[in-house]
Amino acid sequence: MSIDDFCATGSCRCGQVTFEMRAQPVMTSACHCVGCQKMSGSAFSLTALFAADAFSVTRGSPVIGGLHGPTRHFFCPHCLSWLFTRPAESDAFVGVRSSLLDKPERYAPYMETWTREKLSWASTGASASYEAFPDPRDYPALMAAFAALASAAER
Repeated sequence: MSIDDFCATGSCRCGQVTFEMRAQPVMTSACHCVGCQKMSGSAFSLTALFAADAFSVTRGSPVIGGLHGPTRHFFCPHCLSWLFTRPAESDAFVGVRSSLLDKPERYAPYMETWTREKLSWASTGASASYEAFPDPRDYPALMAAFAALASAAER
């Protein structure tokens, strides 16, 4: 197995902020909420969820933006790319914008959230779909299903 199999890298648009993850994601998703639509400038935001201890910023100093609430959204201070999110619910995870990763095609969304706010023409191909966020008790099973799918894809 090469280093590329367990190390992902990414950057903002201008390249002043770079980051890496030293583990596979535990989940990939698309969020259709109006907030993500407005912050991403698109029909949905894409996220690869990584264990926080596997994530590190390798260059630059991201700044907090968004609504400045308990969920912290980090941006490049120069180009203002939305880089990653540290969820209020758990410091154990970091949600990295999948489209900023160097090989974004590897991170197709496994689940989609906030479909009740979804634009009628938007489609993600996600395997699991939720009108809002899944119940927190559902996450272990979702992560296990995602891991099984990812493992099968590597073969």
